[in-house]
Amino acid sequence: MLTRLPDKKLLFLLAALLAAGISCRPRERWHSYTLLFFDTVCDIQVFCSSEQLVATREEISRAFASCEERFSPGRENLSDPLVLDLYRKALRVNRDSAGCFDITVGPLTELWGFPSRAYHLPRPEELKSVLPLVGMGKVNFEENALILQPGMKLDWGGIAKGWGVDLAARAAASLGIRRGFINAGGDLYCWGTNPDHQGWRIGIKNPRGRGYLGVISVTDMGVATSGDYQRYFEKDGRRYHHIFDPSTGYPAQGKRSVTVIGPETALCDALSTALFVSSDPEMIIINYPDYGAILVDDHGSIASIGKPFPFDRLQE
Repeated sequence: MLTRLPDKKLLFLLAALLAAGISCRPRERWHSYTLLFFDTVCDIQVFCSSEQLVATREEISRAFASCEERFSPGRENLSDPLVLDLYRKALRVNRDSAGCFDITVGPLTELWGFPSRAYHLPRPEELKSVLPLVGMGKVNFEENALILQPGMKLDWGGIAKGWGVDLAARAAASLGIRRGFINAGGDLYCWGTNPDHQGWRIGIKNPRGRGYLGVISVTDMGVATSGDYQRYFEKDGRRYHHIFDPSTGYPAQGKRSVTVIGPETALCDALSTALFVSSDPEMIIINYPDYGAILVDDHGSIASIGKPFPFDRLQE
C-alpha cells in the first residue's frame, strides 16, 4: 500500500535528491598547462572536470605529436594521406595568392641560414642557382604521392603548426570540451567563452616595441600572425627576416606584420604569409569571405581587410 507524503515532506525529499545528483556530477573548472611542441611552448586552457582533463591532455598531445612527426624538416612521408591533405590546402592558397604562399621555399630558407641560425646574406648568383628549385607548380602528383624534382625541399613552417592547432582543438571538442584556448607559439584557436563568459581577447603584438597595438575579440575562431620580428637577423643596419618572396628569393618588403582571423587556423597561418608577401592582399582575402586580416605596414600604419572582427586599438 502506497502512502502519499505531505507536500512539504515531498518537496524536501525532491530537493535532497536533486542536491545529491548535482554533487555526484564531476565539477568543471578551468585548467591551464603547457606543452612543448614545434620548438615552442604551447599554452592550453580548457574548461572541464579533472577526469576529462587527463584524456584531453593526452589527445591534444597526440594531435601535436602527429603533426610534428609528419612535418618536421626532412621527415615527411610524401605519400602519407594527411601530408597530401595539407599539401592540397597549401596548394589552394598558393593558387589563390598567385604564388605568394609557397611551401617549396625550403632551399631558400636553408640558403639564408634560418634553420641552423647560421645566417647568411646570399650573393645574387647563389639566389639565381636556387630559385629554379622554388615553385609549387614544379611538384607532381603521381599515384597518390608528391614527386619533387631533385634539389627541391618543402618548408611546412607556414601552415603545419596551424594545422596542428586545428587537430588539437577538434580532439578536445570531440571529448565534450565546450570552452577552450590553444596557443602554439602565436598560432591559436579559441572556442566557447573565456573565463569571464565573454569572447576571447587576443592581443596584436607591436612589431617594433613592447605591448600590443590592439585587441581583437573572437570565439570559435583561429588566429595566426606572420611578422618580420619573429625570425630575423640584421646586417649593415638592415633587417632580413624569414618570410620570403618566392619570386625574388629575398625577404618580402612593405609590411611588419599580418594577423589573420578565421575558422581554420591552418588557413589563417598560410594566408598570413600570403598577405604579407603580396602587394595586393585585398585580391587574396576576397577568396576567403569568412576570413579577415589586420595589416601593419612598414611605416606602422594599421589596416583591416576582409571580414571585419571587433578590434580595439591601443596605440596609434
